[in-house]
Amino acid sequence: MRTVVLTMKASVIEMFLVLLVTGVHSNKETAKKIKRPKFTVPQINCDVKAGKIINPEFIVKCPAGCQDPKYHVYGTDVYASYSSVCSAAVHSGVLDNSGGKILVRKVAGQSGYKGSYSNGVQSLSLPRWRESFIVLESKPKKGVTYPSALTYSSSKSPAAQAGETTKAYQRPPIPGTTAQPVTLMQLLAVTVAEATPTTLPRPSPSAASTTSRPRPQPMGHRSQEMDLWSTTTYTSSQNRPGANPGEMDLLKPGSVLLDEGFVPKEELSTQSSEPVSLGDPNCKVDLSFLIDGSASIGKRRFRIQKQFLADVAQALDVGPAGPLMGVVQYGDNPATHFNLKTHMNSQDLKTAIEKIPQRGGLSNVGRAISFVTKNFFSKANGNRSGAPNVVVVMVDGWPTDKVEEASRLARESGVNIFFITIEGAVENEKQYVVEPNFANKAVCRTNGFYSLHVQSWFGLHKTLQPLVKRVCDMDRLACSKTCLNSADIGFVIDGSSSVGTGNFRTVLQFVTNISKEFEISDTDTRIGAVQYTYEQRLEFGFDKYSSKPDILNAIKRVGYWSGGTSTGAAINFALEQLFMKSKPNKRKLMILITDGRSYDDVRIPAMAAHLKGVITYAIGVAWAAQEELEVIATHPARDHSFFVDEFDNLYQYVSRVIQNICTEFNSQPRN
Repeated sequence: MRTVVLTMKASVIEMFLVLLVTGVHSNKETAKKIKRPKFTVPQINCDVKAGKIINPEFIVKCPAGCQDPKYHVYGTDVYASYSSVCSAAVHSGVLDNSGGKILVRKVAGQSGYKGSYSNGVQSLSLPRWRESFIVLESKPKKGVTYPSALTYSSSKSPAAQAGETTKAYQRPPIPGTTAQPVTLMQLLAVTVAEATPTTLPRPSPSAASTTSRPRPQPMGHRSQEMDLWSTTTYTSSQNRPGANPGEMDLLKPGSVLLDEGFVPKEELSTQSSEPVSLGDPNCKVDLSFLIDGSASIGKRRFRIQKQFLADVAQALDVGPAGPLMGVVQYGDNPATHFNLKTHMNSQDLKTAIEKIPQRGGLSNVGRAISFVTKNFFSKANGNRSGAPNVVVVMVDGWPTDKVEEASRLARESGVNIFFITIEGAVENEKQYVVEPNFANKAVCRTNGFYSLHVQSWFGLHKTLQPLVKRVCDMDRLACSKTCLNSADIGFVIDGSSSVGTGNFRTVLQFVTNISKEFEISDTDTRIGAVQYTYEQRLEFGFDKYSSKPDILNAIKRVGYWSGGTSTGAAINFALEQLFMKSKPNKRKLMILITDGRSYDDVRIPAMAAHLKGVITYAIGVAWAAQEELEVIATHPARDHSFFVDEFDNLYQYVSRVIQNICTEFNSQPRN
């Protein structure tokens, strides 16, 4: 009986193997007859983000209209995976707004992404993101099979809504190969093989996955039969995420395959909230828009003005590390709608701008500029030291009050004024204009950089990019360079025997009192000092200290030297040791304090200083020679040379020196 049973089992196994071989042969013959299906390029919508697509490299077709700013892009050339795929393609120049096919390749995450404006798309900055991608022309590589259906991290993908098939994750096939499904017959063959000493060939290590992905653990016990049937359409182990080289664990107890809708842990941690840009660090300005709310503008043009503001907010990439923006509306009187710290990103700004109501009244621009100068740029309103203050004034027609004096005071306070004038006065209306040529009287420079004119409100959008570019051009924001933050000041101090220790401390207090009035930093005013007798000594250079407390402490530490008086040699020494290291964009100021006649000639050194653009102030005490002071001082001497009979009266000239420095600075041509 045992012999009969064994014979029957052997017959069954033999029949099964015959069927298996026949099936494999039949499959091969069928495969020869079936032509490879033509590759279909998947289509996606404009709002699909690269991070939602698991495939590491794929070709897709984008629709038209992805240039719309509502589709966010982060980065330039290399984009954060939170970006819209198709909008990034337009930004990169691979596509235009009409859409088309692109090749997308995932790359490593970056430590930072820089925003930029390109091809009608404003991308945003981002500090860091876990994954990136690049966009290329849709030229497939030879031997590489691209997916006809994309794999999404969530079953509720936008592409799925558009009718595209969503499937479980599947690694891209090895170049030159095609992933084959594991059939039920193949699984049965594995089961039979486990009962026999036959060894099945292992997958090649090169074909195995090198990266493991987290997989969900089974909930409760699943029978082997259920596992077997659930894997009948899954790919072989060499294509399965998490597969190890040399293993085929399709029936391993407890294993669960990735199924539709599974979101890996690292995806879950980043999908809940959209990254907030910190702003473009290359455009760190504090910006106030003065918008026209007068009755003459009308409701329609007021809406156009608000849309323009919203577009500017989007293009600027607002954030705490970049530009900040507030809005003041003027009519009869100005009123602040929100200040610099109210809204810290572009999207919130756009929402707030949409809610601004029109005030009506006259068009009192001068009053509004005065209001902004006195009230808007304060620390309480979010003003940042070191960030240029910029006001953009929008005027429909012409102002109903004068702007020149208010603008002059704003410029002298370091406010950069831009004017956008729309639909100016025609010939028969010019008689009503209160102040002809008002824009040129108001702006920081009259060379056209600070003023933009538009013939019609419907052409206002054309000024968007020129305005954004100019507002962010820190090197040309001339008014942010005031008399107090734009100089290299070198003090040349007489330390001769006739001065004495007590009077020398009085001179140092005079130097301290002047220095305290300036904004001191690496990028603002810098202070240096030389002491001289017969010889010269560099006490500290312009690059030694970069804060006001450090400068004031350094002045206190200067020790009295004592000796003769060689003022000419001291001027030459200061030119070589101090001003040779002055920055090109700084005004060079030399303030020389002496109490006597020089033992050497001062004419040639003084002329050398004047020729090198060093503005020289000469301050004489007690026995100083008036004619020498006038030779040393820059022309006109009456504004640059001062004489005081006693050291104790030096303090009286602190405000006079500061005032003359600022008056001279502010009288520079504005062209």
